[in-house]
Amino acid sequence: MLSMSFLVTFIWYCRRLYGFLAQLLKRWSNYLQRKLIRNLSVLTEVDLLGYSVREWKGETQQAKHMREAYEELFWSCHIKYLRQVRRDNYCVLRAVLFQIFSQGIPFPSWMRERDILKLPEKLLYSQGCNWIQQYSFGPERYTGPSAFGKLRKCMDTLKTNWIEIIATKDHEERGNTCNTLFCDENKEHKMYEAIKFIMLYEVVEAYEKIKNREEPIHSLFSLLFARDSSSDPLSFMMNHLNSIGDSLCLDQVELCLLGYLLEVKIRVYRLHRFNTEEFQVNYPDEYRREWNEISLLTEDDRYYHIPIFRT
Repeated sequence: MLSMSFLVTFIWYCRRLYGFLAQLLKRWSNYLQRKLIRNLSVLTEVDLLGYSVREWKGETQQAKHMREAYEELFWSCHIKYLRQVRRDNYCVLRAVLFQIFSQGIPFPSWMRERDILKLPEKLLYSQGCNWIQQYSFGPERYTGPSAFGKLRKCMDTLKTNWIEIIATKDHEERGNTCNTLFCDENKEHKMYEAIKFIMLYEVVEAYEKIKNREEPIHSLFSLLFARDSSSDPLSFMMNHLNSIGDSLCLDQVELCLLGYLLEVKIRVYRLHRFNTEEFQVNYPDEYRREWNEISLLTEDDRYYHIPIFRT
């Protein structure tokens, strides 16, 4: 009888312990899930028309116009869902890079032929661009001599994560990897700063070709250098690039440059331009047939979301 009583008591305690641990595990899992969702810079997909109705209530002319634009995307463009992207001044870089990673798009051809980790060194020593010490990392206005080392870390973060992503062939696993990566603000910002620097590198290369009257360059560089605020690489960096991530987003010329250097056709649905020829625009407008395509939608040319197509 004593042994039986002990056994019953032991089983009762085991069941209580099991229930306690199960409840603790459930709470911990819910906490991690809430934290993940809170930190996500690219949210999970939501119904397009439902989003339109929530965001554009009322009967003002603008609200009606935007709802009509969303309906056009839904019925004519087969865009059924969207993924909201965090609204900050890295927004367009985030939306583009997230899609490149989630689709498993490989490095652009020129990036496979050279080591991007050496680009800061090449600009600084081979081409004498010592002014890159004035490079700003988003909200970090001025870093001085430490800029070179920080740039190498940014390039390494971009390269390492890109290699890991394209090595992941399973679509669901790659999506989970992207969600985890785009919860890490520190890594995210380093990758965006790496992309910014690659943009600067391409501008320097194009500027040198123009000066030396070498091979023809893409027409977007003529547009870029025609602006008073970016007539040379230094002014481009000081007046445009340094503010991206801090107080400015990419403008349309820089969006062309982004598509060109990443070798992707960026199709943008500009909802505020609905019923005009500028409703659907490609960046750059001159692209190669073999380039991959990604899509964005915007309501104001400042903040962007990711459209999800369903047939």
